[in-house]
Formats: sequence, C-alpha cells, structure tokens
Amino acid sequence: MIADWESHRPLSGHAQRHPHDSLALSASIVTIGTFDGVHRGHQALLLEITRQARRAGCASVVYTFDPPPKTAFGGKMQLTPVDEKLRRISHFGIDHIIVAQFDRDYAARPPEAFLNELGRLNPQQVWVGADFRFGAGRAGDVATLARHFDTRVIEEIGCAEGERISSTRLRNLYEDGRGEDARRLHGWPAEGCLPGTMD
Repeated sequence: MIADWESHRPLSGHAQRHPHDSLALSASIVTIGTFDGVHRGHQALLLEITRQARRAGCASVVYTFDPPPKTAFGGKMQLTPVDEKLRRISHFGIDHIIVAQFDRDYAARPPEAFLNELGRLNPQQVWVGADFRFGAGRAGDVATLARHFDTRVIEEIGCAEGERISSTRLRNLYEDGRGEDARRLHGWPAEGCLPGTMD
C-alpha cells in the first residue's frame, strides 16, 4: 500500500516523518545514515538525492536513526536532537524521512528484515557510506545491499584543508573546545536550526 500522505506529521519543510516499517512507495531514491549534525558533507548528499529524485520523477527518502548507534551503544555525543536534525534535513527538499528508534530490539533485527523494509520503498538507487553496516552483528554491508539494489557509495567531502568532514570529526572538535571550527564544518547557526523555522 502506498503511503497515506495525511497520516504523518509534517516537518518545517514539506518532508513527511515516518516510523520504520511504515512506508511503502512505488519508486524512490533512498539514502541511509545517522546524519548527526547534518554537516556540509551531509548537505551535499541531500542536495544530490533531491536532484536524482527529481530527475527520476520519484520520491526522495532519508532513512535515519534516533539515537545514532554510536550514541546508543557507544556513549558518544549526539550533535543534534532528532527534531532539529529532521528540520535540517527537510530544508533540502527531501520528501520523506524514516526515523528508526535505534535500540537493542532494532539492532537485533536480521539483515533480511532491513532489506525487506527497503524493498517496500522500491528504491531505484540506495546511497550509503562505504562503511555502512546493518542487521544483527553488523552482518549486512554495502556488498549485501548491492546484491539487492542499485547501491551508490557516497564520496567523502573534505574541508578547505582537505580533511574529511564527518560527525566524528565534529564531535572531536567540540570535545576539544573548538566549537567555532566545528560550526564552520557543519554550516549551521550556533543557536537553533534555520532562521525563522524554530517554534
């Protein structure tokens, strides 16, 4: 069954938020990741996903996790609360955002459950990072995805100094007291999300 557009809470943009295992689409372009901080690397990807979806005439979908796995099980700093993260993602014209509650039950799902869920989105492309893992014991990887879907590996985005922009790097900068350096990499105002979008 294709999604009932009126049954999900709209975000600050036009994106629709869905719990995992609740959305079905006739076609889509999907990207999967934590998107913690929605930094400049994420932003470049989101713009590309939107462009690809418009070219294909289908929906753009971000599949993300709350809390991020590294926060849930590794105790790492969470850069953005989920509502702020979703506002930032929505700003880039994404149509749907799936938010999986990342807990022990979710992490214990077999890879096949995740593949079946993705299959209901009928993705024409699935975009992930090179180190993406899924399913119990991190048994699924990019090669697993590629056996089922047209899988694209996201190119790393660097800063002016050539270093990779990543959520891990941002966390390290904040922990070192270098908040201004981190802000330049994530590219958002120090307070709130976007001017004029906070409740």
